Formats: sequence, structure tokens, C-alpha cells
Amino acid sequence: MAQATFSVRMDEDLKRQFDILCADFGMTATTAFNIFARTVVKERKIPFEIQASEEITRASGKKAFYELRAEAKRNGIQDLTLDEINEEIQQARNGDK
Repeated sequence: MAQATFSVRMDEDLKRQFDILCADFGMTATTAFNIFARTVVKERKIPFEIQASEEITRASGKKAFYELRAEAKRNGIQDLTLDEINEEIQQARNGDK
């Protein structure tokens, strides 16, 4: 079977750590990438779970914050002081509300 070259750019420190870990497994990075590629082709899927990035999570949190802020304004409680907010949090933790 003919061989082909596959180049990957990555952070230098990540590459060093990956090389060390592969050596601990008794293989090279090339062998590890070949195992990955064969598994992807054989199973027709990425062999591990892929989750949303932190940026999406951060954007979702920001959206929820602005929705809560709008609700607080509609309910007339947008001007709570930090002490009042902390008191509400404490009451919720104690089950007082």
C-alpha cells in the first residue's frame, strides 16, 4: 500500500507532551494518529465525545444573564444592592424562599 504524508500544526508544548505520552504507550505520534484514523474510518465516527466549546457555554450564560436582567426590570427589582442580592442568595440556600 502506498504511503502518504499528513502534516499537522499544533502548539509546541502540546506536541512535546503528546510525544512523551505516546512513548509511554510504546508508540510514536505517527502510530497514534494512524490508530485514530483507522478507528474513525472503521467506526465512521470520532472515537470520543466532542462537546461545545467554552465560548458557546459563555455565550449561553451571557444570554441567560441578559434574560434574567430583563425579567428583573419587568418585576421592578433591577436596582437591588449587592447586600440585597447576597441576602436573597443566602435565603435561597437556607430554603427560606
